[in-house]
Amino acid sequence: MTIEQHITKLAKSAVQALYNAEVDEAQVVLQKTRPEFEGNITLVVFSFAKQARKAPQVIASEIGEWFMANGNGLISKYNAVQGFLNLCISDSFWVEQLEQIDQDADYGRQADRNQLMMVEYSSPNTNKPLHLGHVRNNLLGYSIAQIQEANGWKVVKTNIVNDRGIHICKSMLAWLKYGNGETPESSGKKGDHLIGDYYVRFDKEYKKQISELMSQGKDEESAKKEAPLILEAQEMLRKWEANDPEIRALWAKMNEWVYAGFDETYRRMGVSFDKIYYESNTYLEGKSEVEKGLANGQFYRREDGSVWADLTKDGLDEKLLLRSDGTSVYMTQDIGTAKLRFQDYPIDKMVYVVGNEQEYHFKVLSILLDRLGFPFGKELVHFSYGMVELPNGKMKSREGTVVDADDLMDKMVEDAKEISKDKVNTLQGVTEEEANEIARKVGMGALKYFILKVDPRKNMLFNPEESIDFNGNTGPFIQYTFARIQSVLRKAESSPASSVSIKQLEEKELTLIQRLCEYPVVVRTAGDNFSPAVICNYAYDLACEFNSFYHDLSILNEKDEQKRALRLLLAKNVAKVLRSAMGLLGIEMPERM
Repeated sequence: MTIEQHITKLAKSAVQALYNAEVDEAQVVLQKTRPEFEGNITLVVFSFAKQARKAPQVIASEIGEWFMANGNGLISKYNAVQGFLNLCISDSFWVEQLEQIDQDADYGRQADRNQLMMVEYSSPNTNKPLHLGHVRNNLLGYSIAQIQEANGWKVVKTNIVNDRGIHICKSMLAWLKYGNGETPESSGKKGDHLIGDYYVRFDKEYKKQISELMSQGKDEESAKKEAPLILEAQEMLRKWEANDPEIRALWAKMNEWVYAGFDETYRRMGVSFDKIYYESNTYLEGKSEVEKGLANGQFYRREDGSVWADLTKDGLDEKLLLRSDGTSVYMTQDIGTAKLRFQDYPIDKMVYVVGNEQEYHFKVLSILLDRLGFPFGKELVHFSYGMVELPNGKMKSREGTVVDADDLMDKMVEDAKEISKDKVNTLQGVTEEEANEIARKVGMGALKYFILKVDPRKNMLFNPEESIDFNGNTGPFIQYTFARIQSVLRKAESSPASSVSIKQLEEKELTLIQRLCEYPVVVRTAGDNFSPAVICNYAYDLACEFNSFYHDLSILNEKDEQKRALRLLLAKNVAKVLRSAMGLLGIEMPERM
C-alpha cells in the first residue's frame, strides 16, 4: 500500500470518528508538502468543512491529533496551516516501504487492465534505408509500447510497410536503367542502402530532364509533369496495380533486399514488432471501402474519374481517395489497414506514432472511418511527435542528405569505445568482446536516452557529442550510476538482507527511499501522457539522488551493521528501479563500465 493509500484510509476513518460523517476517496485531496513547510505529504481539509461544520484550521488540527493517536506510528509529527495538514511520515514507515519494494519483483508495474492497445510505429518506405527521423519514431513507438505494458495493457506492436506507390517505382526504374544488375551481394551494401542509392539516382536524373525541358521553353510545372522518367514511373505503377508479372517480380526481388536491411537495423536498434502489415496487401481493402462509400453517396467522383470526400461540413476541405487512373493514395491504404487490424485483433485503443506533419491526415482518417460505419473511427489516437532537426538543417532523402540510422548507430558505438579508452582504471579484467558489448550498450543507450528525454511533442536538435557525455542528463550517466552500484554489491561480502531493524534514517537515506516510492506513480503518469520523457526525468533524478547519497554516506565501510545493511538494500533497489525504468526506454544496463 502506498503512502497516499495509507493517508486516504486514515483520513476517511478520522472524519468518521471525529464528525460522524463519511467521505469518499475523491474528497481526500493529497499533495506534496510545499518546501517552506515541514512535512512529506499534505492533506487538504477544505472538502471536509461541510461535514465537520468547523473552520478549516480547526479541522486540520483535530485530524492531525487523531492521526497521532490512531495512526499506528505512521505519522511522527504534523503542523496545521489554515486548511492544510502537513504530515511528517515516520522513518519506520519508510523502511517498511523499502522492504516492500525489495520484495516486489514487478515493482512499478500496474494491475492487468484486460484491454488491448495496438501501437503502430516505424512505417518505412521500401525505397530507402531508415534515417534519423525513423530512429525517433521507432524509439518513441517501442518505448510507448513498453510503458503501456507496464500500465497493465496488453500491447500489440505493429508496423505498416509502405511497399508500393510511385516512390517505390522510382527506385525500381532507376535500378533497371542504371543498375547493371547490381545486388547487395555484388556491391557489399545492405539491401536498403542499395535501393536508397537508386532513389537518389532517380531524383538526380529527373532533375536533369526537368532542366532540359525548361531550356526548351517549358515552364517548371509542365517540365515536372512531362519529364520522361516520371512518365515511365507512373506507367510502372499502373502496370504494378494491373499485376504485370515482370514488374511484380522485380518489385518482390528488390523489396526482399530492403526487408533484410530493415531487419538488421531494427535488431541493432533493439525494437521489434508483433505484426507487420504491408500496403500492397491493404490498399485493395481500402479501395473496396472507398468504392462502397462512393456507391452509398459518402464520396463523389469528379469528371476526370478521381474519387473525393467532401469534408467541408467537418471544417476541413476535400480529400482525394482514388486518382483519376484508379490508383490509390495513402489515405486509401490506411482505411484498408485499419479495417484489417480491427478484424485481426480485439483492439480497445489504436495508437498511431506518426510525426506532427501528419496531424491533418489522421483527422481525416478518423472522420472517413466513422463515415464508413467503423465504430472505432472516432477512437483512433494520433501520437503526434516533433521532428528531429540537425545543426545544418533538415534532411532530404531524395538528395541523399539524410543521417542514416545505421551510420548513426555505428558512430555512437565508436564514440563510446573512444571514451572508454580515455577512462582510467576502467574495464580492467574484461575481454575485448566484453568491452565491445559494453560500448554497444553505452552508445545505444546514449542515442536512445538523448532522443527520448525530450518532450515528444517538441521538435528537437540532435547532437551526438552531447548525448555520449558521462556527466549531466544523459544515458551514460545513468548507466554509469547503475554500474557503480553493481560494483558495490559485488564487493559486499553477502547479498543485502531483505529487512533491517533500523528506525532512524539519515536525510540522504530518507530522500532516496522517498524517490523510490514515487516510481509507480511515474510509470502511471508516463502511460497517461504517452511520454517516455517522464521516465527519463525520473531515472536521471534517481541517479542524481543516489550519487549524492553515495558521496556523503559510506556503504561498505560503515561500521554499524544495521546501517550498512540498510544502505546495501537501498543500493540494490535503486539499481533495480533504474534497470526497470531504463528498460521501459529500451535501454540496456551494463554491469560494468
